Amino acid sequence: SKFGAMLDMLTDRCATMCLLTTLSTFYPSFLFLFQLSMTIDISCHWLHVHTALLQGSTSHKFIDPTGNYWMKLYYTDRKVLFAMCAGNELFYAMLYLSYFTSGPLYMFYILAVLCFPVAVLKSAIACLQGYLAAVNLVGIDTKEREEVKKE
Repeated sequence: SKFGAMLDMLTDRCATMCLLTTLSTFYPSFLFLFQLSMTIDISCHWLHVHTALLQGSTSHKFIDPTGNYWMKLYYTDRKVLFAMCAGNELFYAMLYLSYFTSGPLYMFYILAVLCFPVAVLKSAIACLQGYLAAVNLVGIDTKEREEVKKE
């Protein structure tokens, strides 16, 4: 349902934001990077969902098959989507746990290092998502203005 999809996205965004604010207190020298991550995550997803609704899409996960290759791969291949989301959240969770302990055999540190590139890539994908949504929104605005001029 539309309500379920919105609730799912809001829960994900808010939970990640809470974790990032906690990490900001644990690692104050990385405060700006955590803030940047939150800003990219919230703004790009919001712009994407809002634009998808204005375009009449049934889901923000529906991607035009003729559209951007990376966004199509991200949203249509469940394994890719799962790996990106899990890797991103695992990175932040390992930073959280590493604040208290290194884990058995430094496992928390190792997993954080291994998942770091996934977190960076997920932010890059979010930026691409935001850019494409902005381009689509400009297209919507342009079309609406042209229709008003015709009247």
